[in-house]
Amino acid sequence: MRVVIAEDLALLRDGLTHILHANGHQVVEAVADGPSVLPALTRHHPDIAVVDVRLPPTFTDEGLQAALAARMQLPGLPILVLSQHVEQLYARELLADRNGGVGYLLKDRVSNVGQFIDALRRVAGGGMVMDPEVVTQLLARTSGMQPLRDLTAREREVLGLMAEGRSNAAIAGRLFVTEKAVSKHINNIFSKLGMPPSDDDNRRVLAVLAYLNS
Repeated sequence: MRVVIAEDLALLRDGLTHILHANGHQVVEAVADGPSVLPALTRHHPDIAVVDVRLPPTFTDEGLQAALAARMQLPGLPILVLSQHVEQLYARELLADRNGGVGYLLKDRVSNVGQFIDALRRVAGGGMVMDPEVVTQLLARTSGMQPLRDLTAREREVLGLMAEGRSNAAIAGRLFVTEKAVSKHINNIFSKLGMPPSDDDNRRVLAVLAYLNS
């Protein structure tokens, strides 16, 4: 894959570049500030952008805003966000655009190179990867909303795992239940959310997170 990295910390930027090269991917450009992101993305048309939310000069939302702007010019551009914090506003803004793969990972929780590369591939392929902590905070933000509050504790647990992009089999393994039980929970979730059930992981995750974003 051809990758553009936007990260202001030199050690992390160089580390990501080395990891990607070691795993057979090409970093076509690595930038360190917000104003450089959009030109790099539009110049290279990468397979995926790995972007920090907060970049110089203001360390607010330059990175993600530039990535979202590039996505308007390059529809479907996959974006994997790496942040130190759960930026709920930015996560919701990213999730609101259903075109192309999206991911949101927390830097201090990305400790396994294999998992990071897997997340990169899933997002580049049009999938969704969400850090469990991001999902937890999005769920907590909407915990008092109808009909989300009508979900049982188990259904909320399944919903969180769905939002992480896990398959039915993976959810069953995580919860030590059968896939049939997971399918039943998912059907109940979609029924309570007023959404038709779907066997497509990407569409169902997008639907759930779009609802949480509403």
